[in-house]
Amino acid sequence: MIYSIAIDGPAAAGKSTIARNVAEKTGLIYINTGAMYRAVAYWCMKNGVPTREKEPLKSRINEIDINISYENGIQQLILNGENVTEDLNSEEVGREASKVSQFPFVRLKLVKLQQEIANKQSVVMDGRDIGTKVLPGAFFKVYMTASSSVRAKRRYDELTAKGVECDYNTILSDIEHRDYEDENRELAPLKQASDAILIDTSDMSVDEASDKIKELFEKKKEEYERNHKS
Repeated sequence: MIYSIAIDGPAAAGKSTIARNVAEKTGLIYINTGAMYRAVAYWCMKNGVPTREKEPLKSRINEIDINISYENGIQQLILNGENVTEDLNSEEVGREASKVSQFPFVRLKLVKLQQEIANKQSVVMDGRDIGTKVLPGAFFKVYMTASSSVRAKRRYDELTAKGVECDYNTILSDIEHRDYEDENRELAPLKQASDAILIDTSDMSVDEASDKIKELFEKKKEEYERNHKS
């Protein structure tokens, strides 16, 4: 049996960190889909391709080759043969990723890759539309959220810890703008799947949220396996 955990939610809700933790606790493979969209945006920025105009990127989309590898259990994003994992975390790349993710041809390319991975192995996958579009049949779904102020503070702390100069108010404004774009885009807007469990992490630590998801997942898994014994 291949199991999949789909974790959706707005920017900086803690999805990636918590999804990685859940993967470690459950023994599943972690797939960060947001990094794939960031990789497309990063390629555009490096190659002078505008991210708000469809045709320039559409004409060159086949130049972008994305693969995933693992180093000490941590996902590495390989873009055209180069490991760009550490280059994808800036706020600028995040803003551009929200733009390119609105193009159907970008989503088609990346969703196909994501589905191929999930069809071969049990995964924890996080993003904006995993439970609604990418893996609508996922075994277990979570919609993770937190207040915009909490999310901005987390992102601020994360960046400053890495020595990146940043401004809290700018980050908050960016997050609120990205929320609006993600929730109102025509293709695969951000929303909670009807069968997803809502978890607000505003007052939860990473371990508390991860343990909660692991507990609920394993309970459902045990029930499923008990009901499907041959």
